[in-house]
Amino acid sequence: MLRTFLFGAVCYPALELLTRRKTHYSMALAGGMSTVLIRRISRFPISRFARVLLCGAGITAVEYGCGCVWNRAYRVWDYRRMPMNWRGQICLPYTLLWCGLSACLLACLDLRKQT
Repeated sequence: MLRTFLFGAVCYPALELLTRRKTHYSMALAGGMSTVLIRRISRFPISRFARVLLCGAGITAVEYGCGCVWNRAYRVWDYRRMPMNWRGQICLPYTLLWCGLSACLLACLDLRKQT
């Protein structure tokens, strides 16, 4: 579980640095929690599509929780101009992005189970 957390804690801030050229230490925590969540959901006996949706919703919940703690002044991210946002902390486009990233990670986990 620790390796899974560390994977997300390193990869998510690195992804942000590549795409936004900035990150915040809280993103390491959010990334770690999200990858642990994805790993746990990957074991659920439900369809792959349901797992992807559940992971996307779970990551969005993690993002909202982190936003309520560290992003009150919108210094880490600001989704207020994004469509279908909730208090500028979460929005539908990023939830869909989390679903897509989750689908990739779930596929990798499924491949790993087969070997």
